[in-house]
Amino acid sequence: MLRLQDVSFGSIIAPLSLEIVPGPSTIILGANGAGKSVLMRLMHGLLAPSTGRVTWSGGGRQAMVFQRPVMLRRSALANVLYALKHAGIRNGEDQAMAALKEVGLAHMALRPARVLSGGEQQRLALARAWALHPEVLFLDEPTASLDPSATREIENVIRAFDAAGTKIVMATHNLGQARRLGDEVIYLHQGRVVERAPVEDFFAKPRTAEAAAFIKGELPWA
Repeated sequence: MLRLQDVSFGSIIAPLSLEIVPGPSTIILGANGAGKSVLMRLMHGLLAPSTGRVTWSGGGRQAMVFQRPVMLRRSALANVLYALKHAGIRNGEDQAMAALKEVGLAHMALRPARVLSGGEQQRLALARAWALHPEVLFLDEPTASLDPSATREIENVIRAFDAAGTKIVMATHNLGQARRLGDEVIYLHQGRVVERAPVEDFFAKPRTAEAAAFIKGELPWA
């Protein structure tokens, strides 16, 4: 379990309290500028809150994939091996290749990571995460800059993580993606959590004016 208690971050995230539990996929939904990326980084521990506490119970393994992943100047395979080595896992060639196979990149294992397409680089970032067998996977707008075909491939990999038992916590402003991949929605507006509901209820019967306007496309995207 991940617990945020009265957590804030500057003027971006207002004080909020949340619990993220194992199981169903959680979508952090909101317009650009709502504070989704900052909230994700607070959850993952990349940012320290201005106030409040972020605590984990159970010490679960976690990984995070960003909208624009950083690729090392080495092969796709070496990128995954580096992630394993950083996690204290040596002699992980078989584990790394299995991860590349899972995301459909085994045939590109020796290709320089930085010459891969945007969609392939994102799948490689997911392979680095897959190799670690995380209990929780944070995804920050993982398909925002990708075309529909690459987006479908990434979503298929995300579903595979979910099917393997990894808890998915994903930030997006894409309503269709939230419907396809989410079990519950946490709707963020101007740094505040204004609604949390099962995905079907959120879209069918939003309880707040802000959420209803966002679903109708009546809020600015930036």
